[in-house]
Formats: sequence, structure tokens, C-alpha cells
Amino acid sequence: MRFKIPLICIILTLLSCAGFAQDKVVLQTEDRWKLEALYNPAENGKYVILLHDLGRRKEDFPSFSKALSRAGFGYLSVDLRGHGRSTNINIQKNFKKTGADNEFNQMKRDVDAAIAYLKAKGVAESDIFILGAGLGANVAAKSLPFHPRIGGVVLLTPALKTRDVLSMSGIKTFKGPVFIGVSSTDRKQFMEASFIRNAAYLASGKGKVTFMTAYNLKGVDMLDRYLTQEVLQWLKTPQLPEILPDSVSAEEDYGGESFGEAVTGMTMGDVLKSLD
Repeated sequence: MRFKIPLICIILTLLSCAGFAQDKVVLQTEDRWKLEALYNPAENGKYVILLHDLGRRKEDFPSFSKALSRAGFGYLSVDLRGHGRSTNINIQKNFKKTGADNEFNQMKRDVDAAIAYLKAKGVAESDIFILGAGLGANVAAKSLPFHPRIGGVVLLTPALKTRDVLSMSGIKTFKGPVFIGVSSTDRKQFMEASFIRNAAYLASGKGKVTFMTAYNLKGVDMLDRYLTQEVLQWLKTPQLPEILPDSVSAEEDYGGESFGEAVTGMTMGDVLKSLD
């Protein structure tokens, strides 16, 4: 009898962890990078590819990945090339910081490999979402022209340019739902995210763009502290134009000014100069 309580505790612990079981898998990119990733199957058939920030790794999303699992979503959290346990001949500290073909821009192929992995498991591209933080957000945006039929994209603290990975070209072509989260206290960051939001609005139309601010945090910290429930709800219903139309129109609400100009008083030319 004296062993019953410990045994029950062990059983309850195992049951409580069962919903968060995840497997380590290896993805192969077209240019021969081996990427390590954490995979958890979905109950509702929908998956989120998680892309970490510069210098971080796939384990950066512990709270959010558990929230995804509880909500029935699957996920694939990827060590981007040169990060974590993803291997080839180099690490991100040695990558060139500039150039349209540097390794940071080649991370688009990491997203290709992640999507190919899920599609090989029978997941429809429309049931795949991408969530990126910081550098991961720019990589996600850059990947959009190559995967226009994905379910949607979440960009947390995106920039116009990070390590020469540009976000605008991809956003301007994507017609699917977009969620953007940004700190309201970092003026430059907020301004850049506002321009990205404008481009997304013009490409996608009303009801497909969600723009949310968090007071003082960035990336995954912002997601964990402020936006987890909002992102989960968005993943369930990323487009509701008949109920929640996008309320900010650059032409109608700001007299021809862009949202970024109206809020910050800065033009796109000011932004580009600040990036030089």
C-alpha cells in the first residue's frame, strides 16, 4: 500500500506530459544542410513552422509549443542553418552579413525543407503556417513568393532588412493572412513593421492583416507574455473580413499618408537612409 501514492504521481506525470511529446527529426535542404527540428503531430490537421531569431535555436518556443499542442496544432520548430544542431561546414557567426546570396538569405531553403517534410506526411500546404521571430520573421517573409498557398504567416518584430534578408519583396506578393506583432516602445522597429503592414494590406486586402503591439518586449518574449492567445485565435480564424475588416486604410484613414508616416512622421526614404 505504501507504494500507491508515488505510483499514482508517476502515472499522472506521464499523462500530463503525453500531450507535449515531440520528436527530434532531421531535415535535408537542397544545398545539403542537415537541419535538426522538433516535431509534434497535429490533432486538427494544421501545423506551424517555428523559426527562431538570430543566434537562437529551435528550443526557443517551449511555452508557445505547449500552447499549440493543447489547442490541437502540430508544429515543426527548426534550427536554422548555422544555429543549434543544424550542421554543414559553417556556423552563423561566420556567415557574411551582407549580400543577396549570403547564408542568411539561403535560409529560405530551410523553410522549403520544412514545408517539404510536412507535405511528405500528407499535410496540405493550406494547413501550414509559418511563425518567425526577428530574423526568423524576415526569413518567413522572404519565403512567401515560393509558397503562396500556405495558410498564413506570423511575423514577430519583423524588420525591413536583417542581415540583408529583405521582408518587403515577399510580403508584397502574398495574398494570404498575415499577423504582425511589434513592440510599441521601439520607434524604428514599430515604424518598419508599420510599412510591412501597409504592404501586406495592399497585397492581401481587408480582413487578412492583423497588426498588434506589445508594450516593451520583442520576439518570443512578446509572444509568451502578451500574444499567445491572440496568435492561437488567429490561427483558428486567420481571415474574418465580414466580421473584423482591417480598419486602417492608408488612403482613406490617413489622407494619403502611409500608416508608418502618419504614426511616426517618417517616410520610406527616411527608413531606407536609416538602414544604410
